[in-house]
Amino acid sequence: MSSALTDLCRYPIVQAPMAGGASGPQLAAAVADAGGLGFLAAGYKTADGVYNEIKELRRLTGGSFGVNLFMPQPALADPSAVEVYRHQLAGEAAWYETPLGDPDSSGDDGYEAKVAILLEDPVPAVSFTFGCPTRDTLDAFAKAGTYTIVTVTSAEEAQAAQWAGADAVCVQGVEAGGHQSTHRDDPQADHTGTGLLTLVTQVRETVQIPIIAAGGLMRGSQIAAALAAGADAAQLGTAFLICPESGAHLLHKQALTNPLFVRTELTRAFSGRPARGLVNRFVREHGPYAPAAYPQVHYLTTGLRQAAAKAGDAQGMALWAGQGHRMARELPVGELIELLAAELEAARAALSMRSPR
Repeated sequence: MSSALTDLCRYPIVQAPMAGGASGPQLAAAVADAGGLGFLAAGYKTADGVYNEIKELRRLTGGSFGVNLFMPQPALADPSAVEVYRHQLAGEAAWYETPLGDPDSSGDDGYEAKVAILLEDPVPAVSFTFGCPTRDTLDAFAKAGTYTIVTVTSAEEAQAAQWAGADAVCVQGVEAGGHQSTHRDDPQADHTGTGLLTLVTQVRETVQIPIIAAGGLMRGSQIAAALAAGADAAQLGTAFLICPESGAHLLHKQALTNPLFVRTELTRAFSGRPARGLVNRFVREHGPYAPAAYPQVHYLTTGLRQAAAKAGDAQGMALWAGQGHRMARELPVGELIELLAAELEAARAALSMRSPR
């Protein structure tokens, strides 16, 4: 692990920022206290909401943590395609007795206001999803003493992040739960993502800055494999989703190991951007027809997802999960991190014993 990352966490374990309520102050604080790097997800929250969560997190822990920001999205969506999808979802709105949301909500997610807050009152780390900030922004964070991480899904994106001045890249394999963090959403590239170990190796041969590997990691042995491929640390999301400190909905937690949900799939059904989740009725019925329209589809379906959760209907919820979801372990964060660290050391020892002498 690089020296800068070592300063942020005792173990090479990063908790993924999961928008939608899963990764709030309680989870991030528990991870920080256990020796990992916890993250708050600022996506879909107001700048004031993010400020208050940071304040709460600092009250809960003196450990290091990070905040994840969504990059502003270009207005590329076809309004007519969004309107067609709205009509398709009319039956869902009637079933859940809730109106569809406004797809014309802002695509910048309050980015500038959140950046201003984080520069005025710096946090240890900031990561970025769906794109790379400008060099000026990254330089400003560097002057504030904040460690910057850009999430990437290709060697080309990693190189662009290094050129822009990022301190590290979070390399996201196609196995990852939630949104694929591509810098440019290209419908022609759907279902063509690269597996984590191959991607980490490609990026390691392309950039010199530290790599945080993310995508389907659930065991310490998998972390060892990612480190062997060239990563400096590993980022886990689904593994923490089921922990009691997670803010995920109970139905979401239960679904991770429910035999009714046997696989995951990349779908645009809930947000208009490819995101990996458990295959449920909503994904099966609407995934094939969902347009490439983020964040318009996200706002269109927000009320539906909330109504499904309120009704106790997991078949209408966005059940984000990585490919390793069936290996989730319902443990307190502190116990999970200690177990992952022990598994990592055991895997390293086993590999050392097998190495030719």
